[in-house]
Amino acid sequence: MFDLANFNLLHTLKFPQDLRKLNEEQQKNLCWEIRQRLIRTLSSTGGHLASNLGAVELTVALHTVFDLPQDQIVWDVGHQSYTHKLLTGRLKNFSKIRQEGGISGFPRPSESEYDAFIGGHASTSVSAAYGLAKAKTLTGDRHHVIAVVGDGAFTGGMVYEALNNAGRSGDRLIVVLNDNHMSISESVGSLARYLAEKRTTQGYAQLKDTVEQALLKIPLVGNTARDMIYNSKALLRQTIYHSNMFEDFGFDYLGPVDGHDIPLLVQTFRRAKALEKPVLVHINTIKGKGYPYAEKNPSTFHGVGKFDYESGELKPSSENFSSVFGQELVRLAQEDDRICAITAAMQGGTGLDGFAKQFEPKNRFFDVGIAEEHAVTFACGLAAGGMLPVFAVYSTFLQRGFDQLIHDAAIEQQHVLLAVDRAGLVGDDGETHQGMFDAAFLSQIPGTTVYSPATFADLRYAMQKALYETDGLVAVRYPRGGEPTFSPKLPEEPAEWLHLKYGGETLVISYGREFGEVYRAAQSLAERGKPVDLLKLHQIAPLPEACIALAKRYRTILFVEEGIRSGGIGEHFLSRLSDAGYIGRMTIQAVENPFLPQMSVASALHRCGLDSDTLEEQIAALYF
Repeated sequence: MFDLANFNLLHTLKFPQDLRKLNEEQQKNLCWEIRQRLIRTLSSTGGHLASNLGAVELTVALHTVFDLPQDQIVWDVGHQSYTHKLLTGRLKNFSKIRQEGGISGFPRPSESEYDAFIGGHASTSVSAAYGLAKAKTLTGDRHHVIAVVGDGAFTGGMVYEALNNAGRSGDRLIVVLNDNHMSISESVGSLARYLAEKRTTQGYAQLKDTVEQALLKIPLVGNTARDMIYNSKALLRQTIYHSNMFEDFGFDYLGPVDGHDIPLLVQTFRRAKALEKPVLVHINTIKGKGYPYAEKNPSTFHGVGKFDYESGELKPSSENFSSVFGQELVRLAQEDDRICAITAAMQGGTGLDGFAKQFEPKNRFFDVGIAEEHAVTFACGLAAGGMLPVFAVYSTFLQRGFDQLIHDAAIEQQHVLLAVDRAGLVGDDGETHQGMFDAAFLSQIPGTTVYSPATFADLRYAMQKALYETDGLVAVRYPRGGEPTFSPKLPEEPAEWLHLKYGGETLVISYGREFGEVYRAAQSLAERGKPVDLLKLHQIAPLPEACIALAKRYRTILFVEEGIRSGGIGEHFLSRLSDAGYIGRMTIQAVENPFLPQMSVASALHRCGLDSDTLEEQIAALYF
């Protein structure tokens, strides 16, 4: 036997097994301890705070009712899985969450058997969970699979595709809608909560099943009577909840349930488990619960850097590519009524707060939710109607709209500007968020122009060129964070490319943020008496003809890029040189393994051989 103290449960109990031994008061104390651990840890490391604070009781209840890892949870999006990690053997390493050598900020099956499926992008969990549940059915495994989905993910169409397929499958699939935004109006809220509690009690469930079976035994009228009662109940539910959508998909619907009431959650999940069929459990939670600053400003504390625990004050952010993009877009839009901005639920992250404040009242700002595919085609429609649409999106999420880029944008050359944020290495969010592919896949799309600025001045120049001097689909891609430091400074006037001649016979070519590393390496080599010439590409697709002719004059070329090597810009450049009859030597230094785990950008650059020190030695080896 073990002694259950009122506090320090998180550090003294064996989880998740001992959760079932806690009484209601101890469960509340455990949730308080978890919240304190979340707040204090993330104040030092940064991470996704508000969403995890809202999911504490939900996670405790799930681990109380279900037998993990035989039962499986798929988290959507995985950044709400921090409590799950604390309860599944990762407490000791939690202080290094999202840090190199620590644990991921997202579910990672290679990290723990309790992580059923990766979860870095939204709206995917129901599809994955349905696949896992179907596999259990096919192999005779009677355990359950649970998909935990935030209400924001329901703005993505993939959720509905999965619900449509899974609802009438008969598999042991439970979808938990973690609703931290929508609410039932005050006039019906009490009644709805009362009915939700009654519908999840075991007594109600047994009575419902008994009555249904009794009705079916009545000759001739049994089915009719049952259907009449069912339809009457459905009408009442539709009146109260305003929607019967989930039951239309074939799911049994339980809720809405208070997502911070553990006994009610446990009761509800037990009922869902007993049904042994597709069930949707609708819970209401408060994002940021337990930390007043996060409750008041949940969007600010969604994904945060380091902050002061006592005051809730965030470290002031310095000027970065996202903020400069946002400021420049506002300036341009003030002069041109055709400019519209689109975001896929990433207004703050993409620097569009200022644009939204000024232009949303004028119906020129659109947050389409987590629906990147729709965002691309919507932008194409705006362009076809004579507007100048700008879709600001993280590189990793733009991948989801690849078909639309080809079919809806490229074929008819709609003039759409993609502002591709977080291009290249992103650091602490790890493999699900690295922006390694955009330069490669965008450069493959016919008629697409791609700019990759290295400085803020380059970015402003690229936006002007993209909107007013470039036809068709055009992308301006830029990294997370600030601009590199150049000493001595680069020439002030940006252009499609910049050739820096130091008298060397070796040419090093790069673009974007990575050019800063190349530049530092070149300066150090010059001090060692080994000068090399540099070529900074600003327009990386299509490659400027003048750059091919220029590079052809050099005996040795090193192409360095912060992106995937296979199909990347370096390979395009090499192909063009070969077509031009180049007979010298060209080497490419790029990212061979794009699925880099969480670590700082500096550490990731070093691992990929893209930091200035490594490049200096590599270039020196090419010198003779």
